[in-house]
Amino acid sequence: MNLNVGYFARLREVFGVTSENLTLPDPANVGHLLDLLRQRGGVWSENLAADRAFRVAVNQDVANNDTPLSEHAEVAIFPPVTGG
Repeated sequence: MNLNVGYFARLREVFGVTSENLTLPDPANVGHLLDLLRQRGGVWSENLAADRAFRVAVNQDVANNDTPLSEHAEVAIFPPVTGG
Protein backbone atom coordinates (compact mmCIF):
# COMPACT_ATOMS: atom_id res chain seq x y z
CA MET A 1 0.00 0.00 0.00
CA ASN A 2 1.14 3.53 -0.74
CA LEU A 3 1.12 6.19 1.96
CA ASN A 4 1.89 9.90 2.11
CA VAL A 5 3.75 10.59 5.36
CA GLY A 6 4.24 14.17 6.57
CA TYR A 7 6.56 15.35 9.33
CA PHE A 8 5.87 18.51 11.29
CA ALA A 9 7.57 21.02 13.61
CA ARG A 10 10.84 19.80 15.15
CA LEU A 11 10.54 16.39 13.48
CA ARG A 12 10.60 18.01 10.04
CA GLU A 13 13.77 19.84 11.00
CA VAL A 14 15.50 16.83 12.57
CA PHE A 15 14.63 14.45 9.72
CA GLY A 16 15.36 17.02 7.01
CA VAL A 17 12.23 16.11 5.07
CA THR A 18 8.73 17.58 4.97
CA SER A 19 6.95 14.54 3.52
CA GLU A 20 7.55 11.37 1.58
CA ASN A 21 5.67 8.60 -0.15
CA LEU A 22 6.21 5.16 1.35
CA THR A 23 5.09 1.69 0.39
CA LEU A 24 4.17 -0.86 3.07
CA PRO A 25 2.92 -4.42 2.73
CA ASP A 26 -0.82 -4.80 3.17
CA PRO A 27 -2.23 -5.11 5.81
CA ALA A 28 -0.35 -2.57 7.92
CA ASN A 29 -1.00 -0.34 10.89
CA VAL A 30 0.69 2.69 12.45
CA GLY A 31 2.96 0.43 14.52
CA HIS A 32 4.29 -1.20 11.33
CA LEU A 33 5.00 2.23 9.83
CA LEU A 34 6.83 3.43 12.94
CA ASP A 35 8.91 0.24 13.03
CA LEU A 36 9.91 0.79 9.39
CA LEU A 37 10.94 4.39 10.11
CA ARG A 38 12.89 3.44 13.25
CA GLN A 39 14.87 0.90 11.22
CA ARG A 40 16.50 3.82 9.42
CA GLY A 41 18.52 4.33 12.62
CA GLY A 42 20.11 7.56 13.82
CA VAL A 43 17.75 10.48 14.34
CA TRP A 44 14.82 8.35 13.12
CA SER A 45 15.14 5.71 15.83
CA GLU A 46 15.97 8.33 18.47
CA ASN A 47 13.04 10.67 17.77
CA LEU A 48 10.45 7.96 17.14
CA ALA A 49 11.43 5.80 20.13
CA ALA A 50 8.51 4.54 22.21
CA ASP A 51 9.52 6.77 25.14
CA ARG A 52 9.59 9.98 23.05
CA ALA A 53 6.68 12.38 22.88
CA PHE A 54 5.08 12.51 19.43
CA ARG A 55 1.66 11.97 17.93
CA VAL A 56 0.41 10.30 14.76
CA ALA A 57 -2.72 11.16 12.79
CA VAL A 58 -4.17 9.13 9.93
CA ASN A 59 -6.41 11.06 7.54
CA GLN A 60 -6.58 13.84 10.15
CA ASP A 61 -7.74 11.56 12.99
CA VAL A 62 -5.47 10.96 15.98
CA ALA A 63 -4.15 7.40 15.78
CA ASN A 64 -2.38 4.81 17.90
CA ASN A 65 -0.12 1.88 16.99
CA ASP A 66 -3.10 -0.38 16.24
CA THR A 67 -4.77 2.06 13.85
CA PRO A 68 -5.01 0.37 10.44
CA LEU A 69 -3.59 2.04 7.36
CA SER A 70 -5.25 2.01 3.97
CA GLU A 71 -4.14 2.72 0.42
CA HIS A 72 -3.24 6.41 -0.06
CA ALA A 73 -3.69 7.25 3.62
CA GLU A 74 -2.28 10.58 4.74
CA VAL A 75 -0.19 10.09 7.86
CA ALA A 76 1.07 13.00 9.94
CA ILE A 77 3.76 12.61 12.59
CA PHE A 78 4.23 15.57 14.91
CA PRO A 79 5.27 16.56 18.42
CA PRO A 80 2.47 17.13 20.92
CA VAL A 81 1.12 20.65 20.89
CA THR A 82 -0.09 22.82 23.73
CA GLY A 83 -2.30 25.82 23.68
CA GLY A 84 -4.05 28.15 25.94
